[in-house]
Amino acid sequence: MLPQSQSSSLQRLNHVEQRIVQLMQLAGAVMEELGNSQGPRPEKVVAHCREYMLTIKEIQTTLREEIKSACEYRPFEKSDYSARIANEISCKKVEYVLEKLDAMQTNIEKCTS
Repeated sequence: MLPQSQSSSLQRLNHVEQRIVQLMQLAGAVMEELGNSQGPRPEKVVAHCREYMLTIKEIQTTLREEIKSACEYRPFEKSDYSARIANEISCKKVEYVLEKLDAMQTNIEKCTS
């Protein structure tokens, strides 16, 4: 069974997915209106576009909140992931510095010969 917070998060993401489907339907309705043989009805196009933009804002807000809550995740106390990543980054930095020192040593040797 999923924890309540994870379940509600999945429900919100499912709702976002449904809203995206509605966006595609709105876009299709606008395209149909623009392709109307009698010419597009401006009030219909404006209404669809307004609803489209409001839905986009709602989706952005929901996704922003979901991303924010995901970033608040706290790793397990005994997890060494952060330490391992920091160690790998430090090793790469040391390798880079050693390469630069070797290049400097080579240049010094060329200049003195």
